[in-house]
Amino acid sequence: QVQLVESGGGLVQPGGSLRLSCAASESIFSIYDIGWYRQGPGKQREVVAGITSITSGGYTTYVGSVKGRFTISRDNAGKTVYLQMNSLKPEDTAVYYCNAVHRQQRMYNYWGQGTQVTVSS
Repeated sequence: QVQLVESGGGLVQPGGSLRLSCAASESIFSIYDIGWYRQGPGKQREVVAGITSITSGGYTTYVGSVKGRFTISRDNAGKTVYLQMNSLKPEDTAVYYCNAVHRQQRMYNYWGQGTQVTVSS
């Protein structure tokens, strides 16, 4: 059972930056696709950014509202994925979740507990 733990959330002023981390209990990112999702107040959960497994080329994707502001990356050890968030806006306020899905065996699907990001002056 893979465990994911997010950290790095907090309160930040509009225009500020935060870096979220998603730490896995095992070195899985070579064969898992990783996604950052968020769920704002009264909203459905949405995907924010994704990165494919190392064996699949490590391609990144972003939802339109965060392109150019957010960057997803991972460390070489394959156990931590980051979400660098710049130029934060109040509408970025949400609980951010990390998700890991096995590249071939999609039934292996894990979620972290989430970390709160609040953008407010």
